[in-house]
Amino acid sequence: MNEFIITFRECLEATLIVGIVYTFLSKTNMHAQIKHLWSAAISAIIASIGVAILIINLNNSLGNNAMAKLFEAIFMYITAGLLLYVVFWLSKSISDKKKLEKLASDASKSSKWGIFLLIFFAILREGFETVMFLIGGFMQTGTFSYIGFILGAVLACLIGYLIFRQGKNINLKPFFAATTFCLVLFAAGMNAYGTHEIESFLTKQEYIDKDIQRPWNILEPKAELTKNNTSFLYSYDESKKKYIHILHDKGTIGVFLKGFFGYNSNPNWIELFVWIGTLLFGLNMWSRFYRKEGKLLS
Repeated sequence: MNEFIITFRECLEATLIVGIVYTFLSKTNMHAQIKHLWSAAISAIIASIGVAILIINLNNSLGNNAMAKLFEAIFMYITAGLLLYVVFWLSKSISDKKKLEKLASDASKSSKWGIFLLIFFAILREGFETVMFLIGGFMQTGTFSYIGFILGAVLACLIGYLIFRQGKNINLKPFFAATTFCLVLFAAGMNAYGTHEIESFLTKQEYIDKDIQRPWNILEPKAELTKNNTSFLYSYDESKKKYIHILHDKGTIGVFLKGFFGYNSNPNWIELFVWIGTLLFGLNMWSRFYRKEGKLLS
């Protein structure tokens, strides 16, 4: 689910940017620049893949020690901040067709590589955001949906094609309002998970005790099931040799809830307050940008 929403959102933004500039170049008979546009888009995608490989290798090189937990915490905080920034930036910039056309016009006049650089850095930004969000989600849940990733990208490209090649008038307001709401939930969850990883770092370094107070600590994995346990609500984890409840944050349903809005079956108090604070802040931003006329995409 996360992979679909994030990939759809970011690919749609990139498609809109490419589509607006492509239409502008076609209308102004700058057909030679269109080749630079496609070269820039492909180059930016390759560069984004390179960024993903770099971050993954860096994280893997740290292993499972205290520094790895600190790295994940910092990465989560940065990603959550980036998610909330997107909530602000999108409603102000992505629909500004005139501004983007002016940038394209100025870029084409500045040098023959102007359009290439404009599109390259615009798509690279979207690619970088996608990499950060997807890797953050993977760190949080330990799972990745390739189907959701592919479907999100295909649907975004299809909508872009219908708009710019077929001339379809598609109202994108509901898409962006709904996906932005989901981004707020993701950001709250990532901030909370970052705080949880700070706790792991501090306990591994023996700065704090493992047995700290928590608002709740439920559905702990069990070595054996008793008669009071409903067996179909548990799955057996071979690696840990324990039965895990489906609502535990590593369970079948719990891992989905964890990735979607930061659910945790044993949070610490600071983690809970960070989650609530981020959620309220993000929802306030979402409300201001998506419930007022003139701030919505048309």
